[in-house]
Parts: sequence; structure tokens; C-alpha cells
Amino acid sequence: MGKSSGFVSRMVRKFTSDMSDLDAEDLSAEAVRSGCDRAGDCTGSGEAITVKGRLRSVEICPRDSVATLEAELFDGTDGVTLVWMGRRRIPGIEPGRTLRASGRVAVRDGRKVIYNPYYELQRAP
Repeated sequence: MGKSSGFVSRMVRKFTSDMSDLDAEDLSAEAVRSGCDRAGDCTGSGEAITVKGRLRSVEICPRDSVATLEAELFDGTDGVTLVWMGRRRIPGIEPGRTLRASGRVAVRDGRKVIYNPYYELQRAP
């Protein structure tokens, strides 16, 4: 009886929930399953983290004389800005792409940031 009522409640939830909420839950669950840290749990005090999620946006940001490539990674709990110094483009770094990134997290203008992260592009599910 417990299994069928659980199945029914999950189905009702899928039909009545907002798609973005369901997507965020799926991203968060996948990150945890793969052994990554949840961005929402990181304090931004220089701790070494590994996050996995989907790139929401990618942009070139000219800062003084050095360009930077910035990408927002969302893991279902929070966003982390990935910043590659001196880069204008990296093949495969594009909105909608899933990747795993590692580095030390800092806080810049109230946002969590990882500078020059080590990253691995993930295959599409």
C-alpha cells in the first residue's frame, strides 16, 4: 500500500508543480548522486568545492585590459559564477551545457565565484 500511494503522490506532484522547480530538484539530486557539493551549502570562505550543474549564461566581460569569460553554473540549489581570466572563448562552454567544476569558492559582489576552475564537460543525458 505504501509504494502505490508514494507513486501516486509523486505523479500528482509532477503534474501540479512548476517545471523549473522540478528541473532544479533533478539537478540537485544528480549533483548529490555524483558526489559533488551543493552550491547552496557552500559558504564562500575559500573552501575547495566541486559542483555539478547546468550553465545558465556565458558572457565575455572586458575588465580593464584583460578579458574574462564568465559562466553561471546552477546546480538546483544556488548559482556559482565560473570565471576564466584572460579567455574570450572556451570550446564547449555554452549555455545549457552540463559540467562539473572544482576550485576554491570566493564571494564577489554577493555572488559565489570560482576563478579559473578545473572543469569537465558532461555528456547530455
